[in-house]
Amino acid sequence: MTNKKLIAAGLLFLLAHLPIMAQGTKQFTLDDLMWGGSNYWNIQPRSVFTAWWGDRLVETKVEELSLLFDNKGKKVEKNAALCSLADINAALDTAAFGKVRTLTGAAFPESNGTVVRVRADKGTVDYDWTKKQIVFSMLRPEGNLQATKTAPVTSALAYVKDYNIYIRTREGKDLTVTTDGTRELQYGLTVHRNEFGINEGLFWSPKGNLLAFYRMDQSMVTDFPLIDIFHRVAQLAPEKYPMAGMTSHKVTVGIFNPATGQTVYLKAGDPTDRYFTNIAWSPDESTVYMFELPRTQDKAELVAYDAATGERKGVLYTETNARYVEPMNPIVFLPWDAGKFVMQSRRDGYNHFYLFDTTGKQLAQLTKGAFEVIDFLGFNEQAKSIVYLANEQSPVRHNLYSVQVASGKRQLLDNGEGVHRASLSAGGRFLCDRWSKPDTYRQVDFVNTSNGKKQVVQERIATPWADFNVPEITGGSIKAADGTTDLYYRLVKPVGFDPAKKYPTVVYVYGGPHANNVEESWNFAARPWEIYMAQRGYVLFVIDNRGSQYRGFDFESCTHRHLGDIEMKDQLKGVEFLKTLPYVDADRLGVHGWSFGGYMTTNLMCSYPDVFKVGVAGGPVIDWKYYEVMYGERYMDTPQENPDGYESSSLLPKAKNLKGRLQIIVGLNDGTCVLQHSLAFLRACEDAGTQPDYFVYPGQEHNMMGRDMVHLHERITRYFDDYLK
Repeated sequence: MTNKKLIAAGLLFLLAHLPIMAQGTKQFTLDDLMWGGSNYWNIQPRSVFTAWWGDRLVETKVEELSLLFDNKGKKVEKNAALCSLADINAALDTAAFGKVRTLTGAAFPESNGTVVRVRADKGTVDYDWTKKQIVFSMLRPEGNLQATKTAPVTSALAYVKDYNIYIRTREGKDLTVTTDGTRELQYGLTVHRNEFGINEGLFWSPKGNLLAFYRMDQSMVTDFPLIDIFHRVAQLAPEKYPMAGMTSHKVTVGIFNPATGQTVYLKAGDPTDRYFTNIAWSPDESTVYMFELPRTQDKAELVAYDAATGERKGVLYTETNARYVEPMNPIVFLPWDAGKFVMQSRRDGYNHFYLFDTTGKQLAQLTKGAFEVIDFLGFNEQAKSIVYLANEQSPVRHNLYSVQVASGKRQLLDNGEGVHRASLSAGGRFLCDRWSKPDTYRQVDFVNTSNGKKQVVQERIATPWADFNVPEITGGSIKAADGTTDLYYRLVKPVGFDPAKKYPTVVYVYGGPHANNVEESWNFAARPWEIYMAQRGYVLFVIDNRGSQYRGFDFESCTHRHLGDIEMKDQLKGVEFLKTLPYVDADRLGVHGWSFGGYMTTNLMCSYPDVFKVGVAGGPVIDWKYYEVMYGERYMDTPQENPDGYESSSLLPKAKNLKGRLQIIVGLNDGTCVLQHSLAFLRACEDAGTQPDYFVYPGQEHNMMGRDMVHLHERITRYFDDYLK
């Protein structure tokens, strides 16, 4: 073990045994703790809102913009105001645009200009604070916009309305890109059910001269019959839902040229049972790149296309894996060398950066080791380095690094502790780093990405709950069911903890891919509801089993084709650990989780009926054959290919085993984990004579929003109070 790793391991040990102690005497309500609560924001400390103006950092207050650091990294003294809300509204045509209400979302479209872009009631405006006048304005298109994307340089607005794409140019001219959009034929929206890193459907070229977009034909996909009850007579509100092993939608990619009004489509061939993702542009706007996968998801190809004709130029890179390949990030070109790009891949078992040229030749692997690159933040153009987030210090820490593209030399840019979230300046010379650790709620630092030098933007805040009686929270690790793999946990003790007492204990679980619950951020990332339950006399325990994220491909994919098996074995190791704690009442163990966690909760209640007395399962998967194609087939293959895996992971045959109290909670309009899951389980329980409880939120989807979030957590709490205390 290297000295660096020994130091990191020692720090982790110390943090793992660091209690987060109670401070005050006030008692929380759910209105205090939950985001939908009426008092939540009143007890949060003031956040520093910032935006980058080139390499300058600006504080964006509600009523004023002020410079914090100049483009040389020097902290600016007080009273460095650029402009005020009153200044902008005084120059604005409020009759046409309404008013600007806040400057917290301000942006600076020109690195060296004196223009700020803000949102008004009815549109977007650019204000020049030296001229004290509005220099650009665009009214927001009327109606319900399903997606928007502003072009770089030209500031043209692409938007989707009624499933069609339109463009409003900087000069105010309106262009129609598509005309035949419907619910079954959608343009400019996300596709493949937001898998493979897809979160948008509009892609402007670097100079804003061309627009790439998704076109999704889902006319062949089965409708799942959801309903809208908010009418005199309930109406159908169906969701196109391709279930595992069934017919999926077809996606193509178009490129629209506003100058000519013409669209070409990439000549990618028959789109049947194929996935297109991570669309990227060449710096000169001549080429479009995207990753292509067959439905089997065991191969990914990076393919280049001519942006003018749509012709296929060729395959630059191919990656295969017998389990699955999952490209999650588009390629990114070096700002100082348009002939080279950086690609992220888990080809060696962990997500890392690779350098390629435009012929497809790999030039270097830029990061390497048993850790994951978590986020690409951008380039320091002056130093010719990449700035990124990774968990090299520890699986439960997210720290900031730079890596030299030429040499591969890495540098830690932060303190090596906690969990960091940062934004990079336009030229990449500075970071605004917001970080926390178990005993620190938040600190904001200004960081030089060339040498790691830090200056404080906002002083360390210990806790926003100084007046409240907060429980003791610790973190640590145990071995997985394989006897060798470390699993990280969070343990929350009851408020007023008495080691001589026996306490009811709730295991909170997610357990699936693309998520983790435990990290060395404030309170070890404890959820507000855990604090509330600790206040009511419960022990809360959370562990990230194998199958969860940020631990490498083998760790996450070991559950392939048999979801639930390994995950439950690891959760039972957590239970074994709990039973060694003298204050945990092993006869009063509960379990709660949502989505994949709802699946795990139901599975644990039915697979280990003598271990868990009470469970609350939210939005649960019950049988993977009812889940959607992209996610379900990645981890389970199709029901036709893996009948034994689907049968063993289904909870329907296990319904007969239910002994304890299980409450299932769903949103009536859940288009992610459709009602067929929970309803089929109810039917199986009825047939078997077992007795689950069931609660539905009409009008809500997969997750409860707004005030229903408070109602939901009150219901969950009451259920444990009624049957576990």
